[in-house]
Amino acid sequence: MTSAAARSGHANEDFTGATPTAAVLIDGAGIPGTESICRHGVAWYASRLGGRLLSLLSLVPGRSPSALLAEAIEQVTDDHRDTCDVANPISPSATVVVLRRSDGRIEHLVLGDSVLVLDRAEAAPLVVSDPREVIVSRSYRSALEATVAGSDEYHRVLRQLRANRNQPGGFWLAKDDPRAADEAITGSCPISELTGAVLLSNGASRIVDRFRLAGWPGVLAILAASGPGEIIHRVREAEARHAVPADDATIAHCTDLGEA
Repeated sequence: MTSAAARSGHANEDFTGATPTAAVLIDGAGIPGTESICRHGVAWYASRLGGRLLSLLSLVPGRSPSALLAEAIEQVTDDHRDTCDVANPISPSATVVVLRRSDGRIEHLVLGDSVLVLDRAEAAPLVVSDPREVIVSRSYRSALEATVAGSDEYHRVLRQLRANRNQPGGFWLAKDDPRAADEAITGSCPISELTGAVLLSNGASRIVDRFRLAGWPGVLAILAASGPGEIIHRVREAEARHAVPADDATIAHCTDLGEA
């Protein structure tokens, strides 16, 4: 595992952790003004949600990852319901990736714009992602580009975009409503079909989906040769080269999924 904050002195709003049977990656979604309605912050939410979810995945093997994610969302929301405005549209939220070994199969879950790559023994990598936020955002791109960043009009368009969060026809994140877990992309496959898996926050998946520095087979080859730190190093170089603001970047590379 490797995780790097966007910049020095900036709280890393990503979380990743693993047990012998499960791995979790959480990418906290920070929005300006969050600190005014939640005294804990996005990094707290991400690490709290990740810790609760990882514990549930390990201790409650009979329930589905989506059901356990719903329970984790409810637990963390209860942790700050009395002190923070959890229902506010800008309260802390996060994307989620889950991998779990269960009865000879690998179960997975993706909620939001983080990415899971399953390295298959006899086929091309299977990339599991949730495109809904990207699709919704495209419809607002021209309006944002036509305004001055930071202006009242710019923020008005942003509010319209964010109003699509956790709404039918919009996109879904872990936040205060456990029903968002029902919208996650889920699946499973036999362990025997896989040689590994990679969980990436969208700050790390930029190597493919933004900067086009490699395809997913190439990313797997880099990971095998040099580890996840090299992926983040190449992303940081590309961000500097293209003057793109850095993002928190996190990778969990699972190279031994166990026996079928």
